[in-house]
Amino acid sequence: MATQGRQLPPNNPISVSSVKSTLTAYFVPLLLLAASIFFQLVVVPRNFPPSHYDVLGIPKYSSIEEVTRAYERITSEWNSSVEVPPTVDLIKVQYAYELLTNQILKRDYDIYNIDEHLDVLENVKEHHSGKHLSQIDLPLIHNASFDPIDQDYEFINSGNFLSKFEDDKALLLQIVSSGSNRCAQFSETWKRIVNLLKGVSNIGVVDLSDVQLSVYLAEKKSSGKPFFRSGVPALLAFPPGCKSSKCLYRYEGELSVDAITDWLATNILNLPRIPYYSKESLVHNFLVKSKPHLVKVIFISKSGERATPFIRQAAKDYSPYATFGFALWKEEESTFWWNVFGVESAPAIVFMKDPGVQPVVYQGSTNSSMFIDIMEKNKHHVLPQLRNATSMELGCDVQGYSRAGIDTKIWYCALIAGRPSQELNKMRETMRRVQETLSGNGMIDDIVDQDPLSAPAALAHEQKRLTFAWLDGEAQHRYCFFHIHSEDSYETCGPRRGMTDVARLFVVRYEMNPKDEKLDTPKQTNNIFNALHHTESDPVSTLVAKYNGSTDTSEIIRWISQIIKDGDSREIPPFKTKAPELVPEDSSHIWSKSSKKFISSGKNVKSWSSLSNQIGDPRIGPSLLLAALMSFGLIWLNRSRSTQSSSQNEANQIKDEDKPSRRSRSRSGANQLFPPSITDSEPKDAQQLPLSDSDSE
Repeated sequence: MATQGRQLPPNNPISVSSVKSTLTAYFVPLLLLAASIFFQLVVVPRNFPPSHYDVLGIPKYSSIEEVTRAYERITSEWNSSVEVPPTVDLIKVQYAYELLTNQILKRDYDIYNIDEHLDVLENVKEHHSGKHLSQIDLPLIHNASFDPIDQDYEFINSGNFLSKFEDDKALLLQIVSSGSNRCAQFSETWKRIVNLLKGVSNIGVVDLSDVQLSVYLAEKKSSGKPFFRSGVPALLAFPPGCKSSKCLYRYEGELSVDAITDWLATNILNLPRIPYYSKESLVHNFLVKSKPHLVKVIFISKSGERATPFIRQAAKDYSPYATFGFALWKEEESTFWWNVFGVESAPAIVFMKDPGVQPVVYQGSTNSSMFIDIMEKNKHHVLPQLRNATSMELGCDVQGYSRAGIDTKIWYCALIAGRPSQELNKMRETMRRVQETLSGNGMIDDIVDQDPLSAPAALAHEQKRLTFAWLDGEAQHRYCFFHIHSEDSYETCGPRRGMTDVARLFVVRYEMNPKDEKLDTPKQTNNIFNALHHTESDPVSTLVAKYNGSTDTSEIIRWISQIIKDGDSREIPPFKTKAPELVPEDSSHIWSKSSKKFISSGKNVKSWSSLSNQIGDPRIGPSLLLAALMSFGLIWLNRSRSTQSSSQNEANQIKDEDKPSRRSRSRSGANQLFPPSITDSEPKDAQQLPLSDSDSE
């Protein structure tokens, strides 16, 4: 019978809380054990399915003769057997025999694990299950009538592979096999890709028969076996400057011209895409928002395909001169294209130049060389703008030379300066008429006969010693103030201060300083003032003549001719000058975007591919099981030690609690051996006597 105050132990020795704590403690080992079981039962069979050699019951990499003997043995056993094997088994054996007796297909399967006819096997198993083998069309595998040599490919082998990296261009490779039907179907697409990539990237083809080079370019499994993830054709590219397989990129997308060329231009060449515009957004988002100094180039496409790599490369190269956009041609919108741009049909290229100038239209398709020639002819406005990017080319730079050549001593630039306004546009139109008049389609004699006073200007223009251009006085205010330098310069140069905008014409005479004469004064750096104010002079001396006449074309031509006549005939002593530099313009927003995101995305693809390769490693399952067992043991050992220490602490605590009771009992027993003292207890009748000072009392 239990005493009062003592609790009975629970009937269930294992409480719910202890189970939860145990599961929590062993959570990691249980998770590792479950992952190990899943890997061994699911991942490994999926990554290592039975091979065709296993179907025939022979070792891997057996010879064709051994494959034939195994096939004959199996079929003879089936013919002599009373029971007919399932049709699926018959189809598997027949497929393995056809694959492994084809020398090319066997090579691809043994070395690279390529089996592109596997879909044929699955299709036959699905539609002919339950039928006799005689009712199935044989052979299951039809050999491809494809020979890469007949395709006029540029083959790359182990001998000439390194020679493809002599320049800094990217390299696009196609891995092919003569026994592949997919390669035969892809051949026409590849030819179109080659034509589009001429001049942009090096291109080559590698046949799987070159085992050394093919193995070097292939991906590697955890076991070291080479493979191509999507079979053949396989596309891979070396970016510019990459000369190792460690930095190559593999294409894993759709085998189409548009997809492949866009991948190469974006991920390999790091070329931003040229955007498409609709009829409505073309005017507002492209023509209006584009910078005024850039020529607007519009590609009108009928197919809607993205820009080819050579167009995107050329567009990037010419980005200081032009901005680019695509538009999709629709038959119902043909009236708009004809009325606005003069385009009859697509494909076409439209160049929008100076305000008021008719667009320049090129109808039909173009290749890379044709497009470069067209861009060279149309990269400038009819009246080009003097900018930091064009000053050298126009011959209007004190650090450069004339368009006529480096031997030309004296040359001229006629410039229109002003803030962007209607007045500037009118003056630009006037200067275009002056330029066209002096050009005269090459008939300089007719110009001289009609107006002899214009002969010096016409001759200088023909000799490329005279250049016409316009200057943005607001963006290039320092350059503008330096050359005009008058009281009313603020009407032409710098930010707008009032309602008045005046476009001014001036001519700059350039003369190459003699190289044997040192015009610069010796540097005086003996004090801070001289060091701060000392500047080196330009190699070219300049003189400026400003025009104050009317806008009549003939009068302007005569004035320019007189300036050239006087400048060529007079001996002007060389002098020191220092003209301000032109301010660089902001690049187009399309090309200013960084291409690092494309590179990083490519790296992510490569890292994911390498991770997926490592997942198929058969050593992962046993490693997970070993880790689970080790963690089980460590956790059990730690829990056992903690249990023992807690039991010992409880025992010590019980002993400590018993010690005071023993002391109290021993003290009470000892007190009972002695009689009580007179002072130990006070009697009931006891009284306290009062004290007094007298001794007698």
